[in-house]
Parts: sequence; structure tokens; C-alpha cells
Amino acid sequence: MGNREDLLSGARRCLEEKGWARTTVRDITAAAGGVSMAAIGYHFGSREALLNAALIEAIDEWGTRLGRALASFGGTDSTPAERYEALWASIITSFREDRTLWLATLEALLQAEHSDDLRAYLAGGQAQGRRGLAALLLSTPEDEIDDTDARTLGAAQMALFTGLMTQWLTDPDQAPEAPEVVRGLRALTGFVTPPA
Repeated sequence: MGNREDLLSGARRCLEEKGWARTTVRDITAAAGGVSMAAIGYHFGSREALLNAALIEAIDEWGTRLGRALASFGGTDSTPAERYEALWASIITSFREDRTLWLATLEALLQAEHSDDLRAYLAGGQAQGRRGLAALLLSTPEDEIDDTDARTLGAAQMALFTGLMTQWLTDPDQAPEAPEVVRGLRALTGFVTPPA
């Protein structure tokens, strides 16, 4: 690996171990095998830009892994409700197994206030997430999902995702499992279903 790749790898390790705010330039260069601090400026411009790149790489890899895990969502003999519950079980598993990534993502949301590039990346990721979740639920290719479905069905799922993530990160012993999420959504339908 070259210095650039070593720095990305070191920054990812630091994000996992220390989080965004507590990671220093020295931490990154040490985790990168002693790469010089000047290499950060040369390859990325700043510590923040390097951490942005490392986080984006980690999120992209997670998205690919989750996408593979959910690829069979629409293709089983189970009911739609069973598949929906399985979807949330997979996502909740990620909250457990990729905890440090999700914590770094929350930290990045705060950092995005000071970085137009990071804010644009995160906003693009949210738009893609809304469209992707709507496509998954409707068993439709993403490029065929209209804006209305993305901004309603997809946005509601994204809100549920974010809310569950914060619950799992702050209080995993009390956070709901997938069957409880589905039961809660069934209970909510009574509030939004128009009277017959």
C-alpha cells in the first residue's frame, strides 16, 4: 500500500477506536504505520478531509454488505410482513456489529455543519437511502422509483432507520428488536388509516 491508502486505513481504524472528535493527526499517522504528518496535507488537504474520506469509504462498504444481505428480500416464499421483519433484523444486526461505524456517522453529522463536501455526501446518501429502501419494499428497480415514493415510503423508512440507530447506540438493552418494530408499526396504522 502507498501512503494514501495507509492513511485511509489508519483513519478508519482511528474512527473505530476513538471516534471523530478525539482522533488526532498523530493518532492517524501512528495507525498508518508511521506515515509522516505532512502526507495528510499532501494527499487529503486536512485531517477533516481525510476523516471524511475514511468515513465515506466505510459507509460505502457497509452499504454494499447490507445490500448483499438484503438481496433476497423480495425473492423468498415468506410473506411481505415476514420479509419486512427480516429486513429490520438485518439492519439491527448491523447496529450491533458495526456500532463504531454508526457512532462515527453521528459524529459526522455534526461535522457536516462545517464541511460542505461532507454535508453534500451525507445528503446524497440519504437521498439514495430513501430511494433504495422504497425500491426494496416495492420490489422495483431503484431507477423506476418516482420521487413521491422516495419522499414518502422511503423517507418514512429512513426516519425509522435513524430513530432505531440512535436507540441502539444509546441504550441497546432497551432498544426494540425487529418483531417489536413491526408490532409498533401495526399499532401506528390505526392512527393514520382513514375511517371506512
